[in-house]
Amino acid sequence: MKQRTLKKSYSFSGKGLHTGKPVNMTVNPAPENTGIVFIRTDIAQRPVIEARASNVSKTDRSTSLCQDGIAVYTVEHILSALTGLDVDNAIIEVDNVEVPIMDGSARKYAVLIGKDGTLEQDAERRFINIEKPIEVKDPNGAYVRIEPAEKADYDLTIDFGKGVIGVQTAHWDTDMDYISQIAPCRTFCFLHEIEFLLANNLIQGGDIYNAIVIAENPVSEKQMKLFREKFGKPQLSVTPQGYMSNIKLHFPNECGRHKMLDLIGDLRLCGGFLNAKVTAYKSGHTINTAAAKAIEQAIGLK
Repeated sequence: MKQRTLKKSYSFSGKGLHTGKPVNMTVNPAPENTGIVFIRTDIAQRPVIEARASNVSKTDRSTSLCQDGIAVYTVEHILSALTGLDVDNAIIEVDNVEVPIMDGSARKYAVLIGKDGTLEQDAERRFINIEKPIEVKDPNGAYVRIEPAEKADYDLTIDFGKGVIGVQTAHWDTDMDYISQIAPCRTFCFLHEIEFLLANNLIQGGDIYNAIVIAENPVSEKQMKLFREKFGKPQLSVTPQGYMSNIKLHFPNECGRHKMLDLIGDLRLCGGFLNAKVTAYKSGHTINTAAAKAIEQAIGLK
């Protein structure tokens, strides 16, 4: 199979989810064997940050990369979109430290790029193949298991007990339509987390239209008033199902599918297209990127 890149450049503007800073991002075609790289155009030297697991610097609520002291935050959604769209090579220019959050999914990236399709190049694609199973676990029971396979085949389970989300599963493989089945699925958080996140200078660019907000615990009128004022939505309420009333779910398991979106993006950091059977349980950015690092090490990627 040949490598592929974009047919043209695509520009996106918005704000960073965690920093709240405005950012312009342009995703450009790239020569063969470039892989995916970020360029900070707001810095005179235009430093390059390669999308590699060895460059992962932080995994608190998103995946951040840092190379030679220069960082780019929240890269997982655009990496997921490029993977789902079968793009080997792309140069992503950003004029601030964080990728724009858009609506909390990969939908806009995937729809715009997917509409035009991609361009075949002359070089052969570099698939990532492993010789024996790899498993990464954490003390809370989460794991990512990667087993040899002829193509990408991912299964994921999230388990929030008997709460609003409950147990959800999601599946992705290379025969599925990523644009319609995975890309629209938005990030999610719990209402009781928002005060903590704001107090710790996270989600400064967050609003109720770039995340599914779940009211897992009873919400007092005082709290609801605070959230209505914060987000400028006087009619905001909690639905009987336990979700904030501003948005409707695209899928009953949209939260599980968003975790799959993240997993696809994070595992792309292993250095290319992964041919493997991936089974993930209660996964998140920390364990996803640890799995990508383990793959890098297993194949001796330098």
